[in-house]
Amino acid sequence: MFNRELVKGSTSLLLLQLLLERDMYGYELVKEMDKRSDHQFQIKEGTLYPALHKLEKQAYIECYWQEQPKGPARRYYKITEQGKEVLQEKQDEWQRYVQVMNKVIGRTENDSI
Repeated sequence: MFNRELVKGSTSLLLLQLLLERDMYGYELVKEMDKRSDHQFQIKEGTLYPALHKLEKQAYIECYWQEQPKGPARRYYKITEQGKEVLQEKQDEWQRYVQVMNKVIGRTENDSI
């Protein structure tokens, strides 16, 4: 598991990336993030939904309700065009951040721990 503050700072990047690939509902986002991170990112509802609401308020994502064959309707989230632009900016920023951090701690891409 990672420090909560590290995960919190990258939550919007992760959510936008997942939503770029396909529309998802909240629990699906949690499960997908958990699966892709080999169980290292176990995001809780108290982090997920405020992050989704913030992205929606910023117009980076939109939501809609979809009826289900079994059970209640689900609230799906989808990335907007503005969200796609912001995602690209966040990805570029992340790459720069990783490069600078590696320089500061004296590591190269080929180093292993």
